[in-house]
Amino acid sequence: MTIKTKLMGAVAATAMLAGAQGAVADGHSDELTVAYFLEWPMPFQFAKETGLYEEALGKKINWVSFDTGTAMSAAMASGDVQISVSQGVPPFVVAASAGQDIQIVDVAVSYSENDNCVVASGLEIDKESASELAGKKVAVPLGTAAHYGFLSQMAHFGVDVASMEVVDMAPAEGAAALSQGSVDMSCGWGGALRRMKESGNILLTGAEKEALGILVFDATTAPADFIAEDGDTLAAFLKVTAEANAMWADEANHAKML
Repeated sequence: MTIKTKLMGAVAATAMLAGAQGAVADGHSDELTVAYFLEWPMPFQFAKETGLYEEALGKKINWVSFDTGTAMSAAMASGDVQISVSQGVPPFVVAASAGQDIQIVDVAVSYSENDNCVVASGLEIDKESASELAGKKVAVPLGTAAHYGFLSQMAHFGVDVASMEVVDMAPAEGAAALSQGSVDMSCGWGGALRRMKESGNILLTGAEKEALGILVFDATTAPADFIAEDGDTLAAFLKVTAEANAMWADEANHAKML
């Protein structure tokens, strides 16, 4: 099965979920459910742990962790989540392209060094010999920032993705497959990426990717109807987030926030 076929399947599945997006804000006047990405720490988590959001919003907040942005899209489509913090742009684009009415309301984080592809050590392939990846088997979480990065890197190196065997795997699964020798390359982020590096090497550093225009960042997103119906709550949430980011920008606060 080709990448295009698998990606379109993901789009179709998200489109089906979008139909359930109805009354997101209904029944949530006293509570708010926020999705967040657990893989790396961010300043907003200080505000989360210290109750600053509840104090500012005057609502109970249910925090739910997700390991992929595609899962965040599904949760927003079903009405279970009103705000998603640190959703990858590619999953957002896939959902929006499929008809899900969600919007980007803020930039959450940029992490070029923390999202990459790792080639198995035994292949001894680096950026000078990347063409040898043609025909190889790679684990990629489709529809994510890692998928975008994989496609961009292969385009840069002139590797025909159609010649490769691409397997849809979450980063943790891809790390395990790489260590077991089941795949030749694996793409992912966070803790899974660190485990991948124990079994291989990256082709491009974060700085090298950025120089090529391969930018990786996450956004804060929300369903359009929630934004329209409860814009004051969203504004207050983003204000607390901005204040937490400003606190972290001052190194004097690092010890306290950590």
